[in-house]
Amino acid sequence: MVEKDSNLLEVNNVEVVYNDIIQVLRGVSIGVSKEKIVALLGTNGAGKTTTLRAISGLLKPENGFIKDGFIKFDENDITNTLGTHVVKLGAVMVPEGRRVFKHLSVDENIRVGSITRADGSNRIKEDHETMYRHFPRLTKVKNRLAGYCSGGEQQMIAIARALMASPKMLMLDEPSLGLAPLLVKEIFENVQRINKELKTTILVVEQNAKIALEIADYAYIMESGKIVLEGPAGELKDNPDVKEFYMGITQGGRRKSFKEVKSYKRRKRWM
Repeated sequence: MVEKDSNLLEVNNVEVVYNDIIQVLRGVSIGVSKEKIVALLGTNGAGKTTTLRAISGLLKPENGFIKDGFIKFDENDITNTLGTHVVKLGAVMVPEGRRVFKHLSVDENIRVGSITRADGSNRIKEDHETMYRHFPRLTKVKNRLAGYCSGGEQQMIAIARALMASPKMLMLDEPSLGLAPLLVKEIFENVQRINKELKTTILVVEQNAKIALEIADYAYIMESGKIVLEGPAGELKDNPDVKEFYMGITQGGRRKSFKEVKSYKRRKRWM
């Protein structure tokens, strides 16, 4: 794991339980360094979204809570803290499925993101203009109702809205879900540019390991509520296990079928 001293976010040995019975996270530890992009990868049901909810203070509405371990953000203990407090500290999540306000315009959706800020209208106005520079596609549809926008446009709206809160860390839950490859590429290029130009720390949860590892500095892989592999993104991208199981590419270069992936047995060093 990355050095704790440089971490904006520290998740330490966290266990999450739902309904006092179902344990979803089993000793998860991750770190996110300031101004870096960190990817959290894994298949459906691995525990990625639960990890984001634990960080974001959104477990309670789902009858979940952190049973053990702790989470610190910017040196503040946010273990089992309410989501509104986490946002005020500067950690903002873009949930899976975009969840834009469909009956508001694109521009109104973006402006809503600044509601928690108290740093003056001039700064908010500057950030509002910056959003359209980062997402030029939205300039053409700024007066359209968000519900009539494409999936890719809605994802951009949701990210821009989150950025209007001026976060120290932006969390993205499956930003590529249901989008065409060209749109996915555009959105991830935007994310990379936001990280470099706005110095925003980013934690991205993804099933698409290939594109996430292309922009990330560091990555973790989850299975069954545990971290099973971690390292610099470049190293994981070249790891034969990651290639074979998460990118579906065998050592011979051919793509594995779904049936083969389902029956694939990981090497002992993964256990």
